[in-house]
Amino acid sequence: MSLAPRAVLVHRRTEYQELIDRHGTRGQAEFFLSSRGREIGPVEQRHRSAESALALAAAAVPPDWRRARVERADLSRFLFAPDDVVVVVGQDGLVANVAKYLDGQPVVGIDTEPGRNPGVLVRHRAEDAAGLLRASVGSGVDRRLDPRTMVEAVADDGQRLLALNEVYLGQPGHQTARYRLEAGSAAESQASSGVLVGTGTGATGWCRSAWLERGSALRLPAPTVAGLAWFVREAWPSPTTGTAVVQGLLAEDQRLSLTVESDRLVAFGDGVETDALELTWGQVVRVGVAEARLQLLG
Repeated sequence: MSLAPRAVLVHRRTEYQELIDRHGTRGQAEFFLSSRGREIGPVEQRHRSAESALALAAAAVPPDWRRARVERADLSRFLFAPDDVVVVVGQDGLVANVAKYLDGQPVVGIDTEPGRNPGVLVRHRAEDAAGLLRASVGSGVDRRLDPRTMVEAVADDGQRLLALNEVYLGQPGHQTARYRLEAGSAAESQASSGVLVGTGTGATGWCRSAWLERGSALRLPAPTVAGLAWFVREAWPSPTTGTAVVQGLLAEDQRLSLTVESDRLVAFGDGVETDALELTWGQVVRVGVAEARLQLLG
């Protein structure tokens, strides 16, 4: 007999909880915030909203299902099972945080603060969790899944990184990075603030900022399209470095190649700098569309 599905509730500590951890009491936290021109009331309200949404989502899990909870800080140590249904309770960014640890499990995004969060990935209210969980294992689940393209960076020593929004390659302090970039038949040595390679989901975030700032005419990919957009940030012209190859699109079978010409560069995904590939002089890293997809329940 097969086991019942397991609902895994993913959440993060609220700002209020982190303030209490740091300052010990509500009064001390209130004093700290007031010294910086803030009030504790809105912070408490957001905490209550998050706790309420998490409680409603937990209560919606069918009684015959297995269940587990994991905080964002513990995701790298948590083992997801193939039959899990992942319920992300929080902000859009929390879905991106969990995506790289999954392998096809359906994801239900629950918005803890509708109207405050964009709701691109956390599309649903906590009150709807019961129906969503039933739909996540029903016969028509495939029709409700929204397979989001992901991006991967693979170094020549076997290091691999997955991301839902974008991969950044450059100096860890965002200072001048030196490397040789190859995009199809075009190649150029560059000195820049780094390179961004993003998905259609990431086209609403950091990559969109680069796209807008540049006034780019590129058509950014849609979230489910197997393609990527890439941008070089602040390329610097010199006798040995150029600025001609600074943006482009990658199809599913194409890769952007970067050969390190600095003592140390890093590659990290979705803004998580603590989980980065370490790259040294002469190493090659290739970035392209990942085989894995985030299976987001619509």
